Amino acid sequence: MTGRRDTHVLFTLTVIVGGLGGVAAVAFHEAIDLLDGRLVAPVAAHSFVVRALWLFPLLVGVGLVAGILLDRVVPFARGSGIPEVKTAYLFGHGQQLSLTTIIGKFVLGALSIGSGFSLGREGPTVQLCAAIGAAVGKVARQPVLVVKALISVGAAAGIAAAFNTPIAAITFAMEEVIGDLNQRLVGAIVVASVAAAVVERAMLGGRPSLLVPPYALRDWRELFAYALLGVLAGGAATVFVRGLLELRAFVRTRLRLAAWAKPAAGGAIMAAIGVVLPQTLGLGYPTLASALLGQLSWQRMTVLCAGKIAATVTSYGWGLSGGIFSPALFMGAMLGGAVAHLVHPFGGATTESVGSFALVGMGAFFAGAIRAPITSILIIFEMTGDYAIILPLMISNVISYTVASRLQPLPIYDALLRQDGIVIPEHDVHRDLRTTMVRDAMRPVDESFVADGPVLFADQTLDHALLDLGRQAVSELPVVAARDGRHVIGTLSLNDISSSLGTGPVEATDLQ
Repeated sequence: MTGRRDTHVLFTLTVIVGGLGGVAAVAFHEAIDLLDGRLVAPVAAHSFVVRALWLFPLLVGVGLVAGILLDRVVPFARGSGIPEVKTAYLFGHGQQLSLTTIIGKFVLGALSIGSGFSLGREGPTVQLCAAIGAAVGKVARQPVLVVKALISVGAAAGIAAAFNTPIAAITFAMEEVIGDLNQRLVGAIVVASVAAAVVERAMLGGRPSLLVPPYALRDWRELFAYALLGVLAGGAATVFVRGLLELRAFVRTRLRLAAWAKPAAGGAIMAAIGVVLPQTLGLGYPTLASALLGQLSWQRMTVLCAGKIAATVTSYGWGLSGGIFSPALFMGAMLGGAVAHLVHPFGGATTESVGSFALVGMGAFFAGAIRAPITSILIIFEMTGDYAIILPLMISNVISYTVASRLQPLPIYDALLRQDGIVIPEHDVHRDLRTTMVRDAMRPVDESFVADGPVLFADQTLDHALLDLGRQAVSELPVVAARDGRHVIGTLSLNDISSSLGTGPVEATDLQ
């Protein structure tokens, strides 16, 4: 009976997290659209001089406000938010998902994106919804493992509400947050994704984020052109990722400028880019829609792809609050459309073929930059509802993913965490954490009686032990053999765990 009751409780909490996540996502997106409509859209169509007079004070001012708050009040509201969710899922949530951080993420994310910085709303939405999952679990007084599960449930709800793609949300949670097909969580993630998507559609009417063209494979030889697109997308995604990481490292560690002033400096650079290429400001969905409808020349799309890379590297590297999903889709669409114009050998590039290549380019660039190839395929498939797009998508995405993995082995979110001094176990190591027992990793000692105090149990998994080490804010704890006894049979430390798994250090930073 207890197991059935626990299942009912988890189901109920999952529905609550999905529903609240959908509401939070809609509120966040509407806030961005409101600010963009008031601050950026009216200016983008004006002359060069008007744009310069408006964008420089706007973006520098927003950067200054964001810099002060990020430096002194909400440091975990910086950037995408997905690295923070991964850390909270693996090690237990702390300040990454606190109420203060989430309020700061909502305000600064909406302000940064809505004022024109080239950042995406999806990453912040994932962090917001993951925080809702953690909060619901704590309010319901659930054990640590249930709270951990609700974090992944919230992350999936965030993607479902952000893209209106519940199937892709499931695979994203599995690929990026959890790391494998955890059967215990699949059902909960499905429920939360559907609940968030239902709420989003009920509040916004189910309108699509983008109008996508119908797809048709006119000639099987087009698949070779899609393969070339995969190679180019993998290379371009690597340029983007490396540029972002190198600029972020330079700004954080080598630039002699006060931390609170750095986003303002980034605002000045972003304003210069926006004055020349106003289409790179903010989410850029109107321009993206034009590319999908085949309305842009290859020269224009090539320039916009390069400009968006520069704008996003600047916005993220200088420390603003926002993600990289939407910019990655924008870059991929421009690259794909340009490739259609340049290499389409079968009767010339038509409006439909340019739109189709732009659509596949979105998925290919996403797969190379984010390293979630299954999610990228499903996002595009759910957006189109067209099964015919799957084959070119699979070809381009797999090639892009392979090329990017060879050129930049460490995925972007893991690399961002490593820059912050947090080394997380890779997905295969994380699976080992859930199956290896404490007794297999501990260092045995002579048996002796232990007084009251925190201990680990020999029959715990390393996954549980890592959480306990984090909660106690220590690097080592004694191990006892039986749950009704207090006799030490060994000790377990973070170094013991990493040695047992044969990998690099498994670090616990900000675990409390």
